[in-house]
Amino acid sequence: MTSPPTGRSSAAPIWKVLLALLSLVLATTVWVLGLVDSVSKPSVAPALSLEQQEMALLAEPKVPAPLQSLLVGADPSAALLNSLRQTPLDRLDDRQALLFAALESDPKYLRTLQESAPHSDPFPELQKSLTDLDARDVSANDRARLLTQAPDPLVRRLACEALGGDPTSCLDPRSASAAARRLVISELLPLLALLLGGLLLIRHLWLLVRRRLAPWPALVAPPLGPLDMVLLVAGGFVVLGEVIAPVVVLPVAGLLTRGLTAPLSQGITVLFGYIALAVPPLLILRQQLKTVDASPSPPGGWLQWRPQPVGTAVLQALRGWLMVMPPVVLTSWLVSRVIGDQGGSNPLLEIVLTSNSSLALFLLATTAVVLAPLFEETIFRGVLLPVLGRSLGRAGGVLVSALVFAVAHLSLGELAPLLVLGLGLGLLRLSTGRLLPCVVMHALWNGVTFLNLLLLGS
Repeated sequence: MTSPPTGRSSAAPIWKVLLALLSLVLATTVWVLGLVDSVSKPSVAPALSLEQQEMALLAEPKVPAPLQSLLVGADPSAALLNSLRQTPLDRLDDRQALLFAALESDPKYLRTLQESAPHSDPFPELQKSLTDLDARDVSANDRARLLTQAPDPLVRRLACEALGGDPTSCLDPRSASAAARRLVISELLPLLALLLGGLLLIRHLWLLVRRRLAPWPALVAPPLGPLDMVLLVAGGFVVLGEVIAPVVVLPVAGLLTRGLTAPLSQGITVLFGYIALAVPPLLILRQQLKTVDASPSPPGGWLQWRPQPVGTAVLQALRGWLMVMPPVVLTSWLVSRVIGDQGGSNPLLEIVLTSNSSLALFLLATTAVVLAPLFEETIFRGVLLPVLGRSLGRAGGVLVSALVFAVAHLSLGELAPLLVLGLGLGLLRLSTGRLLPCVVMHALWNGVTFLNLLLLGS
C-alpha cells in the first residue's frame, strides 16, 4: 500500500498551473528535438567494436587455446581488417590508418590509403612503406628504424610482420599477456555475470509463480502531486538544468580550462556541466519538501534513503544488477537486429575510451559513478516513482518513471535498453523500500561500463 497524501491543497494556484504547462511544452520540445537529433550523431559502437577487435588481435598469442574461439574468434586479423575496410577513411585516425595499411595486402585499398594520407602525417616513412607493396621489402636495420615510429605494440607487431619480420621476433610477449588479461576481464567476466544473472532471474520468476516471495514494503511517497512532478522534472531538470544552466556554466568552464590539454578540459567541462544540470531540480525539490503543509516525515525521510544496514543495500544492489543484465543485453541485441545502430551514444563513452589523462578519467568517473547515480535516483526513484505510484499504482509509477528516465538521456538508439534498466531500478526500489540500493545498483552499472571502457582504451 502507498501512503496517503497529506496536507496538500486540492486547488493549485493558477500561476503554478500555467508555469507547469509552459514547462511541459518546453521540455517536450527539447526532448523530442534531442531524440530526433541523436539519430544524426555518431554512435560509439563502431569505435568500441574496433577497440575490442584490436585487443583480441594483440592478445591472441597469449590467450589459452580452450578460450581462443570464445575470446578472439577464428581469425581476429581478418575481422579487424574487415571492420577497417568498412569504416570511412575520414573516421580513421593516424594510428588506425597504420593498422589498416599493415593488415592490408590489396593494392586497391593501399592506393586509397596513400591518397588519403594527410600532409601532417606523424608517421610519414612508416606509412609510406606500409602502403607501398614494393617498399615493404626492407633490410633488418631499416625495419628496426621504421618500427621506432610505431605508436603502440599492436601497430609495431603488425608493421614488423608486414615489412618481412619473423612473427616470433615481432611479438612483444609482455604486451600480449597484458592484453590477454584485459580481454578476460572485459569479455569473460560479463559472460559469467550474464549467466549468474539469468539463473537468479529464473529463480526469482519461479518463486513469484509459487507465491513464495516476501511481500513488498509500503511505498512511502512525499506529499507532492503530479503538478509538482511536472515542475520538478520538466521545469527544473529540463528547462533550467538542460537548457538554461549550461548557457551560464559552460562558458565559465571554458575560461577555467583554457590552455589545458583536451582530455583534462573535457573532464572538467563534463563535471561542471553535470553539476549545472543537477543543481536546479535539487533546489526545486528541496523547496517543495520544505513548503509542503504535511505531518512530520516518516522514519527514513520522504526519500526513504534508509542507509542502514549498508551491507544489505550493497547485496540487494548487486543482485538487482545481475538480474537486470540479461534483459538489458537482450533488448540491446533485439534493437540492433531490428532497426540497426541508431547512433546518438552518450558522448561520455567515447571521451573515456580515448582519454589518456588520469585526472580527466578521475573527473569523468566521479561524474558517471558518483554524481549521476545520486542525482538521477533521487529524482526518478526517490520522488517521481512514489508520487506517480500514489496516483497510477505501483506498476504505473515504475513504468512512467522508467520511461522518463530513458527519454531524459536523449538517445533514441539507447531508449529501449535504458527503459529496461529503469524498470529494473524501479522494481528494486519497490521490493526493498529503500533508495540506497538503487543508487548503488546505478553506480555499479555505470562503474562496470566505465571499467570496460578503460580496459578497451588502455
